[in-house]
Amino acid sequence: QILFSWISLICIYHIIMKPCLIIGSTVCDVIINLPAIPLSAQDTNIYSQTLQIGGCAYNVVSILHHLSLPYTFLSPVGTGVYGEFVERELNKTGITTMIRTDQENGCCYCLVEDSGERTFLSYHGAEYTFQKAWTDTLNLSAYGYIYACGIEMEDKDASLIVDCLASCKGQVVFAPGPRYAHISKEIMNRIYALKPILHMNEAELFGLSEKTELNEALQKLYTYTQNIVIVTLGGKGSASYDGYNFVYVPSKKVDVVDTIGAGDAHAGAVIAGLCVHADIKDILLFANDIAGAVVTKKGAGLEPSSAIKIYHQYF
Repeated sequence: QILFSWISLICIYHIIMKPCLIIGSTVCDVIINLPAIPLSAQDTNIYSQTLQIGGCAYNVVSILHHLSLPYTFLSPVGTGVYGEFVERELNKTGITTMIRTDQENGCCYCLVEDSGERTFLSYHGAEYTFQKAWTDTLNLSAYGYIYACGIEMEDKDASLIVDCLASCKGQVVFAPGPRYAHISKEIMNRIYALKPILHMNEAELFGLSEKTELNEALQKLYTYTQNIVIVTLGGKGSASYDGYNFVYVPSKKVDVVDTIGAGDAHAGAVIAGLCVHADIKDILLFANDIAGAVVTKKGAGLEPSSAIKIYHQYF
């Protein structure tokens, strides 16, 4: 009877929980393993080439999907060989996006060196587009958290995405990404004005803040948004600042296969923790473990059972 009541409470909680709106790309990751990235005019043999589904928004939403948390996924799927691949893989995972376009999908070439470090060569296609009509049937005030990332913000439809974010009543979570410098100042200022929770890695934090010391950098970005700033620190863990407190959470030591999708998975786990109103320290511990599990395998994916097991260790 106690078990039945506990399960009932969980079901009721998930029913009344506001869904998340996840905006962004789903792509075909072409993962190329090689000893090291060659210099110009050098020849290098690769170890292997693998196709996997990925993309910043997809990697985020997959965490929510594995944990059965409610969401709406706005991710356009186009045509061509990569669009067909994405369509097939989405069907396999059960993750649904209703957006289809006639434009061809691009892809992301992920060069993974022996160290596990990755370098991305992105060819943008349909997956990086956005149309206002896609939100016409949505109740934008119904979402608790709304995720967007910087890669879409450097493309031509950035202003439409920001318009969408501004129309939402929930909390925006924004990941500037490694190409933050390619986002116009106007767009960044509009995003900052929405008071988003910022999620980024250490290099992005220092670049955006123009500071070289961690605490100063966190404080600087807080002045832009007046909201919590979260930074991942690789093998050192992660940290946050909310205007009053610095929180530092170490990560567990793992054997790194590659780092593809680790930051996205961390962001997805942060959103999951926010959805259940967890303490920030527990959220960061959970997110660190999720990211740690991702880097121990090839590509960005994580088995649902692994995500669920880690989730139940904290929540």
